[in-house]
Amino acid sequence: MEADFPESGERERDAAGPETPPARRGRSVRYKNKTLLSTIDPVGQAERAAAKSCGQDRTLYFCPSPLLGYGLDTLLARLGPDSAVLCAETDRKLLALSLTSIGGHILNHPRFLLSGSGSGADLCALIRERWGARVFRRVETVKLSGGWQLDREGYEGLADFLQRDLALGWGNAMTLVKLGRRFMRNSLRNLAPLGRARPLGEASFGARPVLILGAGPSLDPVLDGLARAGLFGTPRRSSFGVICVDTCLSVLRERGIRPDLTVILESQFWNMKDFTGFRNAGIPAALDLSAYPAAVDILGGPVFFFFTPWTGLRIFERMAAAGLLPPALPPLGSVGISAVELARRLSSGPLVTAGIDFSFTPERMHARSSPAHLGILADLNRFKSPFSPGGFRQGVFTTLSKSGTPVKSDPAMRTYRGLFERHFAGEKRIRDIAGSGLPLGLDTLDMEEAVLLLGGGPPENPSPERKETPGIPPPEGPEEKDGPGAGNPPASAPHIIPALGDFIRRERALLEQLRDTLTGGGDREELERLLDEADYLWAHFPDCAGAEGRRPPASDLGFLKRVRAETDPFITLWNLAAALNG
Repeated sequence: MEADFPESGERERDAAGPETPPARRGRSVRYKNKTLLSTIDPVGQAERAAAKSCGQDRTLYFCPSPLLGYGLDTLLARLGPDSAVLCAETDRKLLALSLTSIGGHILNHPRFLLSGSGSGADLCALIRERWGARVFRRVETVKLSGGWQLDREGYEGLADFLQRDLALGWGNAMTLVKLGRRFMRNSLRNLAPLGRARPLGEASFGARPVLILGAGPSLDPVLDGLARAGLFGTPRRSSFGVICVDTCLSVLRERGIRPDLTVILESQFWNMKDFTGFRNAGIPAALDLSAYPAAVDILGGPVFFFFTPWTGLRIFERMAAAGLLPPALPPLGSVGISAVELARRLSSGPLVTAGIDFSFTPERMHARSSPAHLGILADLNRFKSPFSPGGFRQGVFTTLSKSGTPVKSDPAMRTYRGLFERHFAGEKRIRDIAGSGLPLGLDTLDMEEAVLLLGGGPPENPSPERKETPGIPPPEGPEEKDGPGAGNPPASAPHIIPALGDFIRRERALLEQLRDTLTGGGDREELERLLDEADYLWAHFPDCAGAEGRRPPASDLGFLKRVRAETDPFITLWNLAAALNG
């Protein structure tokens, strides 16, 4: 800005680049009318800042705007085991200064990286490429110069992004430790239903608008408002599709609303109460391959599978090669986020979300008539408050909703909200309806605008273009059909995958060979190969999940004993899959 350069001479110098006049020890840096390195002792100041770092193990030291590199030698000398230094410079001219001023012994150091990107996602990708995933346990910011002041908000955002990405990675590792075995067991039990399921492309909504519903407290006034506008009566109901998460089923039933598609993600039995009273209701369901097997056929409608890769496994590659792997969705963690992602792929029209709150109120954590809400009412007596105890648990904090009202949230919900915002950033055809949920980074509609968008035409029609994603076929069938699976054969009609039986036999034989090798001894090289091929047996081990799939060598007797304990149960599952497949 002009105000940064009150003198014309200063404007000319800044246009040419930063100045580096000599100081008492080292050189100073002056740029954009700011002194970024001391004119007295810039080297000493940077070294003292670096010396304050405690040299912790597995720490990523983030240095914004390193300028001439003063203090980096000290910082690198104090690195703990498996720690590293990441420098970022968002100013092009200062980046050029750093690249020409920092010594080659630092730039080429195996634990050092200098990047000119201002994108947190790009930095995280560079870190994984250079040092791997889940190497670091914490991020510590070390300011060796005053250059960070030129882009204070940008550097703080990068540090925050790195910290959140690190926490998410380790959170995923903990989920893998706790549920990785369950995910794989469910996936094997769902192979037989996969053979008779419909292709996901048949669930297309064409170009119709789609309403995606979560079960947050804000869903109640939204549904009431849309019902008053007559959107759920004939013929206006046919003008848009409805996708809901499984927890919404009883909420919609109370209002006489039938969803076109229900999304099921849960791998444990906790969500079975969501289907109370819905057995053989004929409602189409889209399920993750690792979903709880009892939920697959309970609704009695058309079944569509998708796949969330919870970690990289060789068996997924073999399933893909055999044509067995369903279309993949990124691991988003939340069934509400997955429902929006599915809608984005199944419709080329406008998308409207409601009830995806990532927040709650003291008296209500879910929408009215959801299983959680009904459970609170059922337990209500003279000695028990109707207020949910979840609103007072540790870690819960108060924040503002997108409508400006105070609501409750917790760190997990906040993480999911951030993931939603990052994943759908820039997707203009996705909008949400005003309510008590947290801001999602979307354009927000009031009730009148939502009614126009769903039942007629929006005030501004978004671009009908949609992002194509490998693995999801384009929409099929006429746009005027009533919902997923309409006009297709009954749900019981099999969609046979001829390769499924052969695949099950090959995988069972591989485990039997591994079991025999572990029991009777065999070639070391062959054992290493079999362990790699059957990586789903050990990927959830704590020492492997934290190292992103890297396993101990076959000489580790303790590791081999743990693998052997997993072998027989999975052989039993392969036998079950063969029997169910006929």
